[in-house]
Amino acid sequence: MTATHRLTVVEPRQEDVAMRLALVSICLLWAGLVGNAVAMDDSGLAQQLVRGLNGDVNGGLNGKRADTCLAVAVVDRAQVAHTYWCGSGRQDTRINDHTAFEIGSISKTMTAALLADLINQGKASLDDPLSAYLPPGTPVPAFQGQAIRLRHLVTHFSGLPAQATRMAPADPRNPYADIDERVLLASLADVRLTSPPGTRFEYSTLGYMLLSYAVAHRAGTDFETLARKRLFTPIGMRNAYVTQAPAGIHKAAGHNEGRAIPEWTFPTDLSGTGGVRATLPDMVRYLQAQLGQIDSAIGSALTLSQQRLAIEPDVGMGWFLIQARGRVVHTHDGGTGGFSSVMLFDRNAQRGVVILSDTAWTPQIGITELGLHLLDLGPAPGRSQDAPRVVTPWVRKLPL
Repeated sequence: MTATHRLTVVEPRQEDVAMRLALVSICLLWAGLVGNAVAMDDSGLAQQLVRGLNGDVNGGLNGKRADTCLAVAVVDRAQVAHTYWCGSGRQDTRINDHTAFEIGSISKTMTAALLADLINQGKASLDDPLSAYLPPGTPVPAFQGQAIRLRHLVTHFSGLPAQATRMAPADPRNPYADIDERVLLASLADVRLTSPPGTRFEYSTLGYMLLSYAVAHRAGTDFETLARKRLFTPIGMRNAYVTQAPAGIHKAAGHNEGRAIPEWTFPTDLSGTGGVRATLPDMVRYLQAQLGQIDSAIGSALTLSQQRLAIEPDVGMGWFLIQARGRVVHTHDGGTGGFSSVMLFDRNAQRGVVILSDTAWTPQIGITELGLHLLDLGPAPGRSQDAPRVVTPWVRKLPL
């Protein structure tokens, strides 16, 4: 579906790594929330999406990126509504059910699910030290004898920095392509912890590279094979992949400020930090599985991954948990140099949203606010700028 509306844009900040994530900032009207979600069909979703883009949902796009296309779906119990929206004001067929998007850090929730699956199989424990999953003799930082454990990696409470210290990309537009096992483990050895693991939140892409590596090696295979066997195939994500697109699937081209952006690539075993690509139907299946609507062997692991393990912020295994008017919403957003995405769901209400964009939103929080709007937890379009709002106190701008 196309639209004739121009989009409101915020100028992006250029960073060494092209993508910054803001975890979650909820802006909720104290009296303006929708009390009961209303089921919608494809047409209704398209109208709601346009209202969100052109109303007072904050941030995201501007006229320089009016060619942005979005793939959007809302799951409401047994009903699924989806739409493809382009802001070019012309018929644009570049995205459809066979278009794969870079989903960025939503990949981390999949790595967490695979860890939960290993735990259910008795092959791993959250209390296992990271060192047990690395080659013998690998230097692993500790704080006064307190080891980094898997629970610290999966919740971003390890104390590890955001990025590998020895990142030196040959092409800064594809910043993770040159990180291999040697660079990963050498970067780990460089770290000196300043506090005990488990005591301080710091969002760490390095930590999830290590977790991706650890999960794959414990399973005795590479990450993509593991994800396909234990996650993608069981829940019907037929066209999700890391390195090789299935037949008939074309990659969306990423954009930033109207410019084409090269794809981001990751070494296979480190790709669990941000390297998964998927179509909208794939992500709908993933959302339905997270809601418990798909009976599969990994279902119990998905449920396990949603349980809160840490507070300030509230974090599960890969998921961030928002408390909103008595509702608990699980969320994670994602971004690469030319893509943005977000998934949010309320398991109790059996409702969720996924948005995939072929343009990098800056600030990233804009796409999350749009998702909250579609989940009926965001501000109503066109609300007064001075209306009361509740904002989470831990907004952070984060790399992948």
